[in-house]
Amino acid sequence: MSTPHLSTTTGPQRFRPIPPENLAPEQRALADAIRSGPRGAVKNSAAATPGPLGGPFNVWLRSPDIGNIIQSLGAAIRFRSSLPAKLNELAIITTARQWSAQYEWVAHRKLALDAGLDPAVADDIAQGRRPRTMSEDEAIVHDFSRELHEHRGVSDEMYQRAVGRFGERGVMDLIAVNGYYVLVSMTLNVDRTPLPGGMTPPLPPLG
Repeated sequence: MSTPHLSTTTGPQRFRPIPPENLAPEQRALADAIRSGPRGAVKNSAAATPGPLGGPFNVWLRSPDIGNIIQSLGAAIRFRSSLPAKLNELAIITTARQWSAQYEWVAHRKLALDAGLDPAVADDIAQGRRPRTMSEDEAIVHDFSRELHEHRGVSDEMYQRAVGRFGERGVMDLIAVNGYYVLVSMTLNVDRTPLPGGMTPPLPPLG
């Protein structure tokens, strides 16, 4: 049975932002945990902006127990990975491109560039191309991530490239960042989370 094409980038936001004064106690505890963690120190992030929580956090407030586990896992993956920030962010934007997660792309493209990623690498990924100007480490992270998304696993050759460079912990952390940001992408796409300032979605449709 075929599945109809679903638009994940247009239409009204589904989970309305909750004003801080309307949060239930469990929701308030989750919001406080998100804002007081390392995300709260990231300038202009959804966790650092005053008012209702934005991004995927707004959706996770609907299930505070699960939301707290998710946000705690995400903090570990983002801020305590064995992978350098640039490579971690490269994996995140590769995942965002695979899922056409526009909000995730906008947020993490900036973080990737701030961490030192060449804008040309991000531009190629946005267009669905394998970047032409990657370092060896960047190529391993990109190729592993894309192969994992497209084939639901990686070849022996790809695994050996990754484990030879990053070790078993690095491979585990690479799997984790890809998997976690699939969940984030799902959350954002179902919500139709709007982009900051009403900007035009930057990711074109993939063929």
